[in-house]
Amino acid sequence: MDPGMSSTPLRPFARSRVWAPTAKEAAAFDRTAIERQGVPQSALMECAGRSAAEILDRLVPQGEVLALIGGGNNGGDGLVMLRTLRAWGRPVRAVLVADRDHEDLLRGWQIPFETDDGLGHDSGDLDTVFRAASVIVDGILGTGISGAPRDRQARAIRAINRAERPVFALDTPSGVDGDTGQIAGEAVNADVTVAFGWPKLGTLLQPGRSRVGRLIAVEIGFPPVPEGGFGAVATTPAWAAENWPRREPDAHKNSVGALLLVAGCPGMAGAAVMAARGALRAGVGLLRVVSSSENRSIIQESVPEAIFVPAEDVDAVRDAAAASQAVGAGPGLGNGTDAGPLLAAVLEVSEGLPTILDADALNLASSGGGPGLGEWAADRPLLVTPHLGEMERLAGSTRERIEEDRVGAARDLAKTTGAVVLLKGLPSIVVPPEGTCLVDTMASSDLAAGGMGDVLAGVAAALLAQGVSPGEAGGLALYGTGRAASRAALGPSLTPSDVIEELPAVWTEEGPGESDLDHPFVIFDQDPAR
Repeated sequence: MDPGMSSTPLRPFARSRVWAPTAKEAAAFDRTAIERQGVPQSALMECAGRSAAEILDRLVPQGEVLALIGGGNNGGDGLVMLRTLRAWGRPVRAVLVADRDHEDLLRGWQIPFETDDGLGHDSGDLDTVFRAASVIVDGILGTGISGAPRDRQARAIRAINRAERPVFALDTPSGVDGDTGQIAGEAVNADVTVAFGWPKLGTLLQPGRSRVGRLIAVEIGFPPVPEGGFGAVATTPAWAAENWPRREPDAHKNSVGALLLVAGCPGMAGAAVMAARGALRAGVGLLRVVSSSENRSIIQESVPEAIFVPAEDVDAVRDAAAASQAVGAGPGLGNGTDAGPLLAAVLEVSEGLPTILDADALNLASSGGGPGLGEWAADRPLLVTPHLGEMERLAGSTRERIEEDRVGAARDLAKTTGAVVLLKGLPSIVVPPEGTCLVDTMASSDLAAGGMGDVLAGVAAALLAQGVSPGEAGGLALYGTGRAASRAALGPSLTPSDVIEELPAVWTEEGPGESDLDHPFVIFDQDPAR
């Protein structure tokens, strides 16, 4: 490993558990804090505006700040931000894109105000105002938006997007749905989004994630969130460090997990090798690989640490399952006439063992020719790892409907089958039938290469064998492979083998991550999606 790699920024930074509430959940918690726990709304707005001002002043320390102010609390946060910056000596200016009172939030500070109506919608005067600014603040629409912005706000959003100035969005970029990340009309392209309290779920999901830029969440004085208070959590370095399986000092190979990996039809030995190597790098104590006899020499030469079990030997497969603590099935398994019976036989003799079904195992499960996910999940803890195409077949839905609400679609499949669903994408999500969804924060387009899913499946299977629950195994596997890709720093040249080689360094990392912001109220800091 390059000795300089140890200084690679460990993102995202996160001081502790980072919730990812939907906009609706955040609004409900906001009301509870104000109405039942005595937190003044004015105090929350003051903290939000001042925190956003500090972040902006740190990242863009000079020049005029121009804010577009809407009619809701988001606009109020923007006004507090402007007033704070003005008190610090920064030149500021505001453009109102809604009818609202604002004097009570300025505390006597004089700030130049104009209205978008006064500037004219089509004359280009708004563009002229933007050219005088060093940075533009989007305080038009908050998390309460539903559907497309109205014409007045949409015109302002279009002007922001063509301004060629850095753009700071408050809480969520205007036009991005804070629940799902969907964009119904115009939406701001932000360079930085400062989220209040927590990053909103919709800003972590595509397509909204691509409009957010750098995502920084700040603490603004909310009461603590009760356990299970929100439906989603972001997987961060601190979360991963807390949940990696730990070995006892007297550990031996049989006490740290025995895995049965069913992978590789004739001609697909590479998938079995990638999954097996990923499992070994994830710390499994003993690995048995069930594969076609035609793959024996390749697998034994490439992964000499694994025990090879010929798929054609029914008794050997049964004995291997009896000696294992978890099952991983699917990478390169194929859809041939032998694949279905092999998978069914393995699952029959491994009843009760934690299992991950990936790739071709999912295609077999959705073919209708045998037991489905519900039957398999009924007798074992089950993790399934579909990509979007596999999700369409498993859920009996369309790509468009799934993409409209990926968390909801995954939750429906999980509830219907009883399995934990790891839906791949950017970001990938891990959704149990009940409880907290995990949102991956480490993946990037660097991982868009054949074989990455095989490595992911092998890592997750190894974690299952070590006693990690299906949901946490999925989340840790996503974090580990994504972080390994980040450490490799090879961009589009990244291969699955590069990820495998960086995994050992990932397991030894601990801490909250790194950020170039040293403000104590910053609780989360994630680079732009790429």
